[in-house]
Amino acid sequence: MITMPTIIIEGLKADVETKRELVKKITEVVREVYKIHHVTVIIHENELENVGVDGELLSDAIAKRKG
Repeated sequence: MITMPTIIIEGLKADVETKRELVKKITEVVREVYKIHHVTVIIHENELENVGVDGELLSDAIAKRKG
């Protein structure tokens, strides 16, 4: 039995055009590599205050750079 791959992307919020492009390009690559047609892409969008990088909330790091 062939199962379709599901690709889950964790990222920051994006506009719908950005998500369309991301889904299209990810799907193209997966189809090429796996030689299959059906691919599912799930995008989980995260608020800046819900992402930590190097021990600091991303929202705080961005605020520091702006300030």
